[in-house]
Amino acid sequence: MEVISMVVNDEFGVMQRVMGIFTRKRINVDTIVVGRCEIAGKSRVVLSVKDMVQANIAVADLKRLHDVVHIETLDNTRREAYALASNGAGKARLIGSLEEVDKLLDASKPESFIRAVNAL
Repeated sequence: MEVISMVVNDEFGVMQRVMGIFTRKRINVDTIVVGRCEIAGKSRVVLSVKDMVQANIAVADLKRLHDVVHIETLDNTRREAYALASNGAGKARLIGSLEEVDKLLDASKPESFIRAVNAL
């Protein structure tokens, strides 16, 4: 899995323009995390895709969007996964590397869960 992190203008329609690139290139996005960041008036968008070829295709087109201030692909040392899982006993928050969280989800077999990737 490859992770793309970008700082974008915090304005109406930016996510539609960003995701439009993935739609046109037929690239499936596995996870999306978006939120305010350290730069006033900007947001950080973290996306994960299946492989480096897809990531490179997306990054090349995303660099051309006027809304994208900064973009990069991130190695394993700069990212982590988290999940919120639920079963009959309650809910659990899981945080760790992608591999650690996937292993815990596989082992616990929760009734429902959501897993995301985040990075800086």
